[in-house]
Amino acid sequence: MRRLLWSLAVCSFTLSTTSLIAADEPIAVNIAQRLELLVDDAMIDTMHGAAFKLHSPRPAEVALQFDKPWEGSGNHYLTVFHDDDGYHMYYHSVVGRSNSASGKDWVSYTCYAQSQDGVTWRRPHLGLHEFQGSTNNNIVCRGPFGFADGALLFPYPNANPGAPPEHRYLAPGARVDRSSGNEVIRLFLFASRDRVRWNQVGDKPIINGLGTKKPSTYYPPKNLLDSDHSLFWDAPSERYFLYLRDQRILPNTGEHLRAVRRATSKDLVNWSYPEWTHMQPAPPDQFYTFGARPYFRAAHFYLAFPMRYVRWRNAPLPEKYKGQLGVGVSDTVFVSSRDGLHWDRRFLDGFIRPGLDPLKWTDRSNHTSMGLVPTGPHEMSVYMLEYFRLPQPRVRRYSMRLDGISSVNAPYAGGEFITRPLLFTGNRLVLNASTSAAGGIRVEMLDAAGRPLDRFTGDNVIEFFGDSVAQEVRWDQGPDVSSLEGQPVRLRFLMKDADLYSFRFATAE
Repeated sequence: MRRLLWSLAVCSFTLSTTSLIAADEPIAVNIAQRLELLVDDAMIDTMHGAAFKLHSPRPAEVALQFDKPWEGSGNHYLTVFHDDDGYHMYYHSVVGRSNSASGKDWVSYTCYAQSQDGVTWRRPHLGLHEFQGSTNNNIVCRGPFGFADGALLFPYPNANPGAPPEHRYLAPGARVDRSSGNEVIRLFLFASRDRVRWNQVGDKPIINGLGTKKPSTYYPPKNLLDSDHSLFWDAPSERYFLYLRDQRILPNTGEHLRAVRRATSKDLVNWSYPEWTHMQPAPPDQFYTFGARPYFRAAHFYLAFPMRYVRWRNAPLPEKYKGQLGVGVSDTVFVSSRDGLHWDRRFLDGFIRPGLDPLKWTDRSNHTSMGLVPTGPHEMSVYMLEYFRLPQPRVRRYSMRLDGISSVNAPYAGGEFITRPLLFTGNRLVLNASTSAAGGIRVEMLDAAGRPLDRFTGDNVIEFFGDSVAQEVRWDQGPDVSSLEGQPVRLRFLMKDADLYSFRFATAE
């Protein structure tokens, strides 16, 4: 009777499973044991009564307060990653005699901080660069002309298994050439063995000119290559991906739109011409930063948290700050991709809003770091710059559930979705899911045509209720699904007042 009542509550609006399947059966997707995030519908065939839901992270503690003499009010462009030696943060510090937008009196630095847990951060005394007569600081790179000239690095571990030791860490960095009388910004490659001592690789730029119509060696001053640049080894395609900001002219209005290009390379020497990335849907949002990275639990997902800059809005601020700030307000959004070129923007809402603090409603504040990092068995974190151009800007950590950027959510009335045909390896189906006290999740295994498979039907499954990042699905005969390994199957998720964040197959003893 319990299962009958569940079926009526959750599935009274559906027909048979075969009637829900698309007429043209797609080719089965071999997911083996890879993790499938619920951030897009690539693995979903049909959905009824359920919907995708974006989950904003929770503000946590202040990770770093910028209060050192070499840390000015213009600190921004955060890069954070985790490796075997702990957590590593790089940030851009700007020190100048004024807050002039021209940047002609700025000196800029790339600084480094480290942590053992991603929560408590310290500045190591590196002794590499002098500031006001002392090398007792955490500066890893400096430059005399604002945000370029090699002072702005975006490091990341080089995951290429064939990389030499001196290329253990890579970072794109911009340099400005003024020899022609124009400001020509070129992007060079830097490498390091130890994360703090960086050397330029070769004497030629990896990107030598971008134009909105054709390649060019001239950059309009302060327009192109003046934001963050993301470089990483892409294991699925065995290429390096490089993301950089350019300006696109909207054909209908002539407005200049900050947008993103991608270039690729097999060897870090020969690069493809940077293509525009494709955002669907594509409202004319200004992406001031992008910062794409592969997801640390599933390298076939590329995630980015662009800073969305709304330049035609200004929030009221205290009078004493008005001369220090630029125009506009900003927040953070979320986009994802499976090939690195085509990006899914199903979530147009803000991922992190400025919030109640009026000093966070300033131009170019709410700048999110590149990449997510694990900060606990059930938690991951992202970092955000607050108080840009205000006294003592700072970095705050934001925490969220593991895999918990978005989910397929079903209300109390119930909902369901059916996947495309899948091929898998292993003997367990594992969910990252959460329900209410009255909710639950049940999973059916179907054949490619949508017919329930014996012993894996909705009547045989044991309902899951609770909260787990690694919940094995169990049927009456147990959790073993190895009898279906290697044959096309569909998964039918029957949900009530529940969220499913990810699923994967696994091998258990």
